[in-house]
Amino acid sequence: MKIAVRRGRLAGDVELVLSVPSDLAFVAEAVELVARHTPSGILSPRRVQFNLRTVLAEALANAITYGNREDPSKQVEVRVEARSDGIRLTVTDAGDGFDPASVPDPTAPEAVVREDGRGLFVIRHLVDAVDFNAKGNAVCLTLRAG
Repeated sequence: MKIAVRRGRLAGDVELVLSVPSDLAFVAEAVELVARHTPSGILSPRRVQFNLRTVLAEALANAITYGNREDPSKQVEVRVEARSDGIRLTVTDAGDGFDPASVPDPTAPEAVVREDGRGLFVIRHLVDAVDFNAKGNAVCLTLRAG
């Protein structure tokens, strides 16, 4: 796993770029690296401990499993931008992308018994904003300061 940390122009601004192999065994380590390099004071300790870790783990698992199809020759890029107004996490896979609007509602009666399909639902409820690129292979998650 490769990691690069850059300090921004303003005190406390940090940009972190991480290349994660397409192997689910690396998810926990990547999440911990990001959490450790997240400057304190932007998010409450609870939001770092729960929200940030949970959404990053879900986004990484989705990118590895669905985007890269666990292809060991592919990587997932994680970009973290920490500014005084919040933290933005961008997770990009090397896959073909998807249409987020086509993801079924996991709370529908027919979906409740399924063991998968809840990651995006969980992510959307734990962050302040979720945006996808046009191709659908990158998700940007925003957690506002506080």
